[in-house]
Amino acid sequence: MNVKLGISSFGETTPLEKTGKTISHDQRIRDLLEEIVLADHLGIDAFAIGEHHRKDFAVSAPEIVLTAAAAKTKQIHLSSATTNMPTINPIRVYEQYATMDAIAPGRIEIMAGRGSFTEAFDLFGYDLENYDELFIEKLKMLLKMNESEILDWQKGKFTPQVDHVGVYPRTNAPLPISVATGGNIESTIRTAEMGLPIVYAIIGGNPLDFKPLIDLYRAVGKKVNNDLSKMTVGAHSWGWLNQDKEKAINEYFYPTKLLIDQISKERPQWQEMTYKQYLEAVGENGAIFVGDSNTVANKIIKTMENLGLNSFYLHLPIASMPHEDVLNAIRIYGTEVVPKVKDYFSKKDNTKAINFK
Repeated sequence: MNVKLGISSFGETTPLEKTGKTISHDQRIRDLLEEIVLADHLGIDAFAIGEHHRKDFAVSAPEIVLTAAAAKTKQIHLSSATTNMPTINPIRVYEQYATMDAIAPGRIEIMAGRGSFTEAFDLFGYDLENYDELFIEKLKMLLKMNESEILDWQKGKFTPQVDHVGVYPRTNAPLPISVATGGNIESTIRTAEMGLPIVYAIIGGNPLDFKPLIDLYRAVGKKVNNDLSKMTVGAHSWGWLNQDKEKAINEYFYPTKLLIDQISKERPQWQEMTYKQYLEAVGENGAIFVGDSNTVANKIIKTMENLGLNSFYLHLPIASMPHEDVLNAIRIYGTEVVPKVKDYFSKKDNTKAINFK
């Protein structure tokens, strides 16, 4: 019984707590490549990089960073987290990721999403009112060219007509494409109807509260006779690791509060984070995975088992931390957390958490 354990990152560039200085975008991207290479060396299954178009995240073109990583790594799977479909050309998405697959055959994946932040809509001239329609139409176009070399596509509201044109280069097998969502019911149902794998961003509340949504995803997939073995479910959650549990908790508060407080200024539904709220979030029933290796591994096992997850991505860090500390967290994750979680599920006799047929 195999479970997939990965890391996700947005290439954050926020002020460091000890110095107050902000790392440059170019340095953060170079550091990110070093982190991916280390994760590959440690045998971590996957590394996923998000797309943003704002000052506090360095990566606006994950496909370029992933291509550089593909050339430097040997076994790790590389994915976007996410590719923001509403504001990108789906033909270019396929061409770029197929090109990556030539460098790292069988290791390239696409995590398609609508984008939690919306700066790209103004930047690339799209209307935010078409948020969902853009995503659905462009995702369907991407899926079609992923299935067939020759693209025949009727003109849509946002996409041009394509009459029997090949899209190149081609991959030896279709690229794995999943849908990332923050827990939207409509998105869950739509993804299930399409039979696509899904990845939930679980960053608040109790992770186990996602169970009804995941049950709905599988129930819909079964109702429309999709192959449930291909409808894998993953989660991505913020986290941090140190050999000392209390040190991990203490040092992760500043970057977490920094990011949440910034978002609270942009989104009225968010509030600035208090230390009490933070402790609840990193506690046993919270959605942030922080501590030593045993604490984080046990929490991942609990979450994966109760939700029936096939994969889990630990997002570290969510705001800037010293590069050496990030490398240390990755080492702990790769050498202690991942083996413990995998060992637990490999020995598990009850297959209900992994086999959903």
